[in-house]
Amino acid sequence: MSSSPHIVLPWVVRRTRLPLLSLRCADCGAASATTGDGRFRVNANGKLLDVWLLVRCVSCDRTIKLTVHERMPVGSFDPAALHGYHTNDPDLVASRLMDPLLARRNRFALDWTGAWRLDAPPPPPLDEAWPLQVEVAFEEPVPVRPGRLIAHGLGLSRSEVLRRIKCDISLRRPTIAGFTFTVTAGN
Repeated sequence: MSSSPHIVLPWVVRRTRLPLLSLRCADCGAASATTGDGRFRVNANGKLLDVWLLVRCVSCDRTIKLTVHERMPVGSFDPAALHGYHTNDPDLVASRLMDPLLARRNRFALDWTGAWRLDAPPPPPLDEAWPLQVEVAFEEPVPVRPGRLIAHGLGLSRSEVLRRIKCDISLRRPTIAGFTFTVTAGN
């Protein structure tokens, strides 16, 4: 057997929808909200603008406003961004929602459960072709724990993943950057 892997599989992690927000509702006390259609509200007060991202509670459907910009002079806005706020541009909604500064300012976290999928070719039978190298790429910054991703992609238990996987990054800490790992024989 050679010392370098002879089979390389490409895996891609893709976002399937916007993540839910872990955010306490003032009316019903539920802990999650969704962006729904992804709408902004722009309010002018003289020459100053306020911009909010509107989200809805998943339990009671109450609208919650997340502050994007507060009392900003109209001239300080990029014209393309201002147009995107007025037209509810889906890409602008996604980028603002995934902005860590917005999350910190509005005190919410993102819940990525069920918001991503792994596109991968079927692995060869696990009793053949060793070692096997897999290159993981992320289309968008979706935080995923490598150990869970590998277990899902190969159909292994997490303890089996810890035993058979050689990787340069921690398998227990979420990552949003691409990485490569090697699967060794089960013995």
